[in-house]
Amino acid sequence: MFIVAAGFAITFIGLSQLFGQRKRTRTKLMPYECGKDPVGSARERFSVKFYLIAMIFILFDIEVIFLVPWAVVFRLLSSPAMGMRNLVYFEMLLFIGLLAAGLIYVIKKGGLDWTEGARREAEAEARLLERKVSGSKFQVSSSSKAA
Repeated sequence: MFIVAAGFAITFIGLSQLFGQRKRTRTKLMPYECGKDPVGSARERFSVKFYLIAMIFILFDIEVIFLVPWAVVFRLLSSPAMGMRNLVYFEMLLFIGLLAAGLIYVIKKGGLDWTEGARREAEAEARLLERKVSGSKFQVSSSSKAA
């Protein structure tokens, strides 16, 4: 079975290399990084939203992984010999309910909002933070000169 799957994959990758389009444009040759155009310094600040989305993805991804073992053992645990059918079922309903509550919380807080308004708000926050950081550097440097 593995040989058939590997042969299928190799065949279609080879066919796409032989017969695929080869239009090399400037855009296609640019490296792709997190949805941002690679322009400017590599030390540029990223919006916190990129990291927030990554953490939310990891959180929900790990939680969904717990559904697979539950689905595998559900039939065994819900058998009349074990007698835990209702407990196991309502336990998973509670778990899915908590996941749904977390998702609703993230949506209400605007964690998944990528509209222009959210972008302007994030940029304003970044400018405010930058002013605070530059102001604190000035205060530290002026106090160290006085000492």
